[in-house]
Amino acid sequence: MSKANNPLNDPKNRAPETQLVHGGVHRSGFNETSEAIFMTSGYSYPNSQHAEDLFLNKLNAPAHNYSRFANPTVDVFQERMALLEGAEAGRAFATGMAAVTNAVMSQVRAGDHIVAARALFGGCRYVVEDFMPRFGVSSTLVDGRDPKNFEAAMRPNTKVVFIETPANPTLELVDVAAVARIAHAGGAKLIVDNVFATALYQHPLKLGADLVTYSATKHIDGQGRSLGGIVLGSKDLITGDIHTLLRQTGPSISPFNAWIMLKGLETMALRVNQMTASAAKIADFLADHPKIARVAYPHHRSHPQYELGKRQMSQGSSLIAIEVKGGRAEAFKLSDALAVILISNNLGDAKSLITHPATTTHARFTEEVRLESGVTQGLLRLSVGLENADDLIADLDYALSQL
Repeated sequence: MSKANNPLNDPKNRAPETQLVHGGVHRSGFNETSEAIFMTSGYSYPNSQHAEDLFLNKLNAPAHNYSRFANPTVDVFQERMALLEGAEAGRAFATGMAAVTNAVMSQVRAGDHIVAARALFGGCRYVVEDFMPRFGVSSTLVDGRDPKNFEAAMRPNTKVVFIETPANPTLELVDVAAVARIAHAGGAKLIVDNVFATALYQHPLKLGADLVTYSATKHIDGQGRSLGGIVLGSKDLITGDIHTLLRQTGPSISPFNAWIMLKGLETMALRVNQMTASAAKIADFLADHPKIARVAYPHHRSHPQYELGKRQMSQGSSLIAIEVKGGRAEAFKLSDALAVILISNNLGDAKSLITHPATTTHARFTEEVRLESGVTQGLLRLSVGLENADDLIADLDYALSQL
């Protein structure tokens, strides 16, 4: 019997869970079942003409010349993520912030303008607001909850619109499809940081985004082992400015880290689905607690953008924002009384983690800027892990009883 006509030979016909296990695999002559790690910085060539053709992109067959540019293990990770995201191509980076920085910088030149939502992770806001102006690229930050604010901020020289949705750490949402229409009408590209939603629950490219970024450190590895990032989009954008800036500036991911990400992807659906189910249960518990002022979870009816969350996210994912009554002092008491949930600024991990953004991820900002972004002194960000959901609720219930 032949498998040549099997429709599942085409990876695009496979479900996401299957793509996460098999996507992008290129086996060596040993036919290994686990992807090989090509821990090499360079490659040899059969002759000098081959080397010249390779560097001038004249070869018709896949080949490598230096692992800063590309590497076989990294290739598999990029191809697998592109399949999952529904993208034509992707490029992996040493960290999530390297991915974001490349995505933004590669699309602008001196004299250009960026519009971004003001509710951003501290590092992302730094790139837009502080770093890019050094190179003659100005920016305007807006309240991302209303698409009209993006429209009002657009200028003739606006080349990039950048958003996180859900935003870190407030879980504010941005209407991706509406903002994409505004960006494209103004001749700009839309870049979406999709870390909180994950590629399982939200598909920015299908909603009109041009580029999607991830910190692969989060749900993709999801086990606190290694750093990584990736940018995904059309072949023209990825193999053009994205690849050129990666090649020339060198924020390349290690082949070993790329291999770890591949192992993480094999279990990502199982992990994230379980974490999401627990997060929804915990959000229900916290929403009714008298010592909690508010809970932000995209698929909880108390979220002010609940309808948008249901429309553009298939599930609520694993992050919850909690506003504790009593401000910083009570937020610290809650965190310090937890036995299972760890205090850490990471997220998307197998272990449940809690952080106080005002004194960690957003510590460098003034109180005025923090409040403008929704980061109050009573805000805690909870990343729900793989522990038993009832244990996590009991842990939070005890900590809340100490307030």
